[in-house]
Amino acid sequence: MVETYVRLLCPECGKDWETAPADLPAPGDTFHCPNCHASRRTSEFMRTDHDLSTLKQLG
Repeated sequence: MVETYVRLLCPECGKDWETAPADLPAPGDTFHCPNCHASRRTSEFMRTDHDLSTLKQLG
């Protein structure tokens, strides 16, 4: 089985990382950057539209 992940990018500090969609809140919920603690909707941290689609399907 292939493990699915989404790529994230903080719009404030530029930190980029990957995580499993199940480890994230829903796209419209608040998420906090683990680096600078910026608070935004989870969808705003998705690096690409594909990552957002993956989160919506599997999150």
